[in-house]
Amino acid sequence: MNVVLNVAFPVFAIILAGFLSGKSKLLGAASSEALNKFVYWMALPPVLFLGTARRSIPEIFNGPFIGAFLGSMLLVYALGAIVGRLLRRERTQIQCMQGLNAAFSNTGYMGIPLFLAAFGPDRLAPTILATVIMSAIMVGIAVVWMEFANSHGNGVGKALRDVGRALAKNPLILSTAAGLAWSALLPGVAVPKPIATFCELMGSPAGPCALFAIGLFLASQRLTAGLAEAGWISALKLLVHPALAWVLTQTLFPMDPFWTGSAVILAALPTGALTFVVATQYQTYVERTSSAILVSTVFSVVTLSALLAVYAPAG
Repeated sequence: MNVVLNVAFPVFAIILAGFLSGKSKLLGAASSEALNKFVYWMALPPVLFLGTARRSIPEIFNGPFIGAFLGSMLLVYALGAIVGRLLRRERTQIQCMQGLNAAFSNTGYMGIPLFLAAFGPDRLAPTILATVIMSAIMVGIAVVWMEFANSHGNGVGKALRDVGRALAKNPLILSTAAGLAWSALLPGVAVPKPIATFCELMGSPAGPCALFAIGLFLASQRLTAGLAEAGWISALKLLVHPALAWVLTQTLFPMDPFWTGSAVILAALPTGALTFVVATQYQTYVERTSSAILVSTVFSVVTLSALLAVYAPAG
């Protein structure tokens, strides 16, 4: 109970504050856009850079974690697409987005703040690695799928180029790559104090601002389409995904308790807002993606609180 009060309650209270600020019109769409850009371009990159630069390469690239987290994600992605096809035989682009919504965890905007609150800034390696997997692999799969479907099989090369260009401009990927380069090329060398202090100051609002931005985003969304569909997608995201991650950690990819808990908690995060970006880019499944994000975020209050009570340190 202490963990729920000390960690989960503040996290979701900040989301609620953003939601109420949006609903009351205290802050509007322009504020939401500005805050999101600040978090994405300015606040999160320093956190990711320091989180990787201060860790050794083996510490960051935990093979069993990658196997359990990525493996469970790919399974849920496939399951979401299959369930979507069985329930409603729509075009393959819809199945792609159904699978993506069921598998894509909100690691950047919720995972990092949650880990900062629950475990502290020195234990961000799992959520950084998960964010890289999400941004590079899962978005890459979705983009290739969509491009291939839209071009009737003739656009794989273009899709891969588009993915490469997108990753080359992604500040979360670039900052993580810079931190990895520091760790690999200058092992054991501390980040200079002026740079570290700058990163710490710039990154300190990342957690609360990201959570507040989620609330603002949710305030602007309406359950206008696919509520039942959002329900089964949220069940896959919040229940099946972490369950599969746990099974993989207990069988094929055993780890120490911290990394095991991290894999399960990160798998249990609600659907990430980046799925909405993909949906908007391809003008496919936009309203239903919005509903899935909203429903999964609301119900994650219960599931994440339960998991934190099990895996987060008491205090």
